[in-house]
Amino acid sequence: MTYRDAGVDIDRGNALVDRIKPLAALTRRPEVLSGLGGFGGLFAVPAGYREPVLVAATDGVGTKLKLAQQTGRHAEVGIDLVAMCVNDVVVTGAEPLFFLDYFATGRLDNDVAEAVISGIANGCEQAGCALIGGETAEMPGMYPDGEYDLAGFSVGAVERERVLDGSRVRGGDVVLGLAASGPHANGFSLIRKIIETRRVDLDATFEGRPLVESLLAPTTIYVAAALELQRELSVHAFAHVTGGGLEENVIRVVPAGLGIDLDPKAWPRPAIFDWLQREGRVAPDEMLRTFNCGIGFCVVLAPADVDGAARLCRARGINAWAIGRVRAAGDGRVRFQTD
Repeated sequence: MTYRDAGVDIDRGNALVDRIKPLAALTRRPEVLSGLGGFGGLFAVPAGYREPVLVAATDGVGTKLKLAQQTGRHAEVGIDLVAMCVNDVVVTGAEPLFFLDYFATGRLDNDVAEAVISGIANGCEQAGCALIGGETAEMPGMYPDGEYDLAGFSVGAVERERVLDGSRVRGGDVVLGLAASGPHANGFSLIRKIIETRRVDLDATFEGRPLVESLLAPTTIYVAAALELQRELSVHAFAHVTGGGLEENVIRVVPAGLGIDLDPKAWPRPAIFDWLQREGRVAPDEMLRTFNCGIGFCVVLAPADVDGAARLCRARGINAWAIGRVRAAGDGRVRFQTD
């Protein structure tokens, strides 16, 4: 018997590496010291740092993968994988430097894997980080036919004195919300339950395009805007709005003794969230705790800097609105305006 008889085709895996080398080359930075195919990726610390602090993040795409695999839309989740990691890295003020991926499947389909990794390369280009390696694991019996799982890993760097850890946040600061492209990569267990329960036609037209495109819109990568905001203004904190929505994530960068008031009417909620709430009969507070509801990233800064920050975001194609304010903790740390 051979390894191929057992379901693992080494030649097919090697062929995939050859196919993705040009994709990785598109993301190359001067600090990359190795190519794909080695045991580890080599990356030099960029010049100019006096006291660099490394920042690492890892994440996946969750059950959004199930919907992507069901509909054959694989490149988008590659972008999601990068976004979920690099958006976390930049929250600390760090520049994402490089990225690695883990692709696991029962039987390797090189066309599908290449589509996913092309999305990963696209996301790395958007974030300005290099795709320096990864792992493709073919594991017969671990996954049903046609399914795969993804994990991503990103490392960035920031000057120690410029680390954003929430300690700069003060009472009276404004929370600026940056627009999301859709649900991003959170809440898909509920989304899939709504689709199943309501027997939703994913190809139905929604706002001029198939509904599935609105649901699977790739996560916005906020790295370029966030780094420019930090260069040009006095940013007090960033927050990436992921699982738990606005309620759970913004407060993570607000020091003890302070709270936040958020106004859900301060930004135009994308229609896809109205559709989810209506079709799933989801309560308003459950929406805010499950989905980003149209705000994928937040910036906390002084009132005087809000207009400038919003202009900068719009110049990069990202709408932004003042959606809340930091206050003394008082009655609850997170309050949503309801009138």
